Amino acid sequence: MTDSATVLLPGSTLGLMGGGQLGRMFAQAAATMGYHVAVLEPGASSPAGEVSREQIAAKYTDEAALAELAGKVSAVTTEFENVPAPALAFLENAGLRVAPPSSAVAVTQDRNDEKHFISAVAGVPVAPNAAVRTESDIDTLDAALLPGILKTARLGYDGKGQARVSTIEEVRQAFRDFGGVECVLEKRLALRLEVSVIVARNAQGETATFPVSENFHRNGILAVSVLPARIDEETAARARAYAARIATALSYVGVLCVEFFVLEDGSLLVNELAPRPHNSGHATIDACVTSQYEQQVRTMAGLPLGDTAQHSFAVMLNILGDEWFDENGVRREPDWAGVTAVPGAKLHIYGKAEARRARKMGHVTVVGRTADEAMARACEAARILHLPEPV
Repeated sequence: MTDSATVLLPGSTLGLMGGGQLGRMFAQAAATMGYHVAVLEPGASSPAGEVSREQIAAKYTDEAALAELAGKVSAVTTEFENVPAPALAFLENAGLRVAPPSSAVAVTQDRNDEKHFISAVAGVPVAPNAAVRTESDIDTLDAALLPGILKTARLGYDGKGQARVSTIEEVRQAFRDFGGVECVLEKRLALRLEVSVIVARNAQGETATFPVSENFHRNGILAVSVLPARIDEETAARARAYAARIATALSYVGVLCVEFFVLEDGSLLVNELAPRPHNSGHATIDACVTSQYEQQVRTMAGLPLGDTAQHSFAVMLNILGDEWFDENGVRREPDWAGVTAVPGAKLHIYGKAEARRARKMGHVTVVGRTADEAMARACEAARILHLPEPV
């Protein structure tokens, strides 16, 4: 059993639930600090497994595999938001330090529970919303919530499980299209920006937030992040304070992403939580003293939280599998030499075996001494990659 105050020294093995690219970057940060990583991931090979000491190929709910992992590691973290909370509770009951804890992950895995927690427990504002658990709930919806967005309460990501709706009948049809699973209806609001804050919290209750990231999406998938966000200092400070407040209310240990809407009137509303590092925090690797992934290692190992100060302006461009195909669908290899020739460009490729459209394959972060320099360089990198230019 690992006591919450115990520092896990370099040479210890850390457990990772999930084998994707976020886990890969975590494992790389862990290795830099002298830790080993053991991955539990159903696939036979994975981006995280490729750079870790070992991978256990099994389902996340396989108790024999969980017990095997528990016998090899001193602490466990998560790589994606849908790791089953009961699997994390199993590891907690085995005496492991689990960061984030199963109780916090369970809240974030149901959008209705999450929104209630954020507003009622943490006291942070969210968009007007209503739970739609059965078709009869649709008949009593407040018309003021329309036009809105109907989202499945569980398992949605990258814009999946969402439908824009303008009438009660459209809500009903979307609910049926989703198979009658529990949903939440959110009012559509006039947005100025979407931003996010990465916050780390350790077992001693200390928090550290990174600079606010300004985010742009295409087809529901994050495409560009600008760090720091081009917002006023008061709004940035409020977003960081809200993120820390939510992490504290959750008794969170680990790295958490809080996504916000900035409305036209300047007010801030929480969109959703991700109980893990986040794509919008990729730029922290190259632009901050401590990356979000090193911070994840620190919270697991019981080390002091790292300095989150930003030393370079940065723009992150997400690279999807689409970039491996031209306008006629003919396969091509992106011009990596051209991208890496851009001053300040830092290329991160995730080691996935096959490029597919809409699949996250890598990212490039472009840093500069000024915001304008970073943006100009990012525009050059985008042209080379055949991406729309960031703005």
